[in-house]
Amino acid sequence: MIDFTISDELAALRDEIRAFVTEKVIPYETDPRLTRHGPTEEMRTELVELAREAGLLTFQAPNRFGGREPSHVEQAVLFEAAGWSTLGPVALNCAAPDEGNMFLLSKIANEAQVEEFLVPVIDGRQRSVFAMTEPGGAGSDPNQLSTEAVFDGTDYVINGRKWLITGANGARTWIIMARLAPNEHGPDGPTLFLCDGQTPGIEIERVMNTMDRNYVEGHGVVVFNNLRLPASALLGEPGQALRYAQLRLAPARLTHCMRWLGAASRAQSIAIEHARARTAFGKPLGEHQGVSFMIADNEIALQQCRLAIWWACWTLDGGARGRHESSMVKAYVSEELFKVADRCVQILGGMGISDETPVGMIFSDMRAFRLYDGPTEVHKYAIARQVLRDPK
Repeated sequence: MIDFTISDELAALRDEIRAFVTEKVIPYETDPRLTRHGPTEEMRTELVELAREAGLLTFQAPNRFGGREPSHVEQAVLFEAAGWSTLGPVALNCAAPDEGNMFLLSKIANEAQVEEFLVPVIDGRQRSVFAMTEPGGAGSDPNQLSTEAVFDGTDYVINGRKWLITGANGARTWIIMARLAPNEHGPDGPTLFLCDGQTPGIEIERVMNTMDRNYVEGHGVVVFNNLRLPASALLGEPGQALRYAQLRLAPARLTHCMRWLGAASRAQSIAIEHARARTAFGKPLGEHQGVSFMIADNEIALQQCRLAIWWACWTLDGGARGRHESSMVKAYVSEELFKVADRCVQILGGMGISDETPVGMIFSDMRAFRLYDGPTEVHKYAIARQVLRDPK
């Protein structure tokens, strides 16, 4: 049975995070360094230092790295508070892709890799990327991976092209997925590699113009041009990249949902205040049935999304892989929160499509969220396959 009780300690930390985001982070939402390609590295560094001073930086990290190591359910409470501003997770160092990459590296990186590539990310001193998606198809279907790694017994040489690589510009910790070519030295197939972003052979072709602007330095197009890496760059075991990606993706789908639940709740609070204060046809907007119904629909959706997230987190905390559960929650929550944001724009009217409030930005970013970590249709396909296989 799921216990929805929040401990006093967890509630206090949630409130502390919410207060930090409200008082320290929200003023940055109008900073010109929040560009169409997301916050600049300079802005990120400034925000991170505020969280460090507040003692809240990377609160989700394992205890052995100085974090608080919250359970998945506890993360749901805390990440929602962090997401009250789209810049909150950036400041607190619990934003994608770093949060998911930290989780993965803490599970499969060896000690030398941990010290060189993970610890600086946990400390907020550098950013990371997960380079998987390709313009030719590898994305929601990673089996279409075309980037190739050739191993000669000493070095790996990687060639290929990636795009929509979040935060590529300026990132130092790179996790690269490539198809290891058949060789006489061991297994082949989709494999993960770990290297420094300044290694010769990594070429940032450009930063893409996208509709979202909440990820540091946006989404890059990257070319690997004879990227030569030593044998020590292998992350985990050869041929196991797809399994490792699933290890990362199940909880990462949920943390996306948690953060965006916070942002949608912020949009709802702004819409409510507007509905109280703005009048039309002789009374406040909120007293008109059409507006009141939208507010009610939002409140219902927000609570149902919260409960769905907690349920999937409870499943993970019980030791399950949670792949099926996280797919259901990601498909449902991303669609419902987008509807919430859309209704908030409608309630605000013309102001809703402007930068007078953050609601327009939340709406635009929320549309992109429906595609993060797999579009709804891919998740529904996987859900249906699981249901059809289930003997029940």
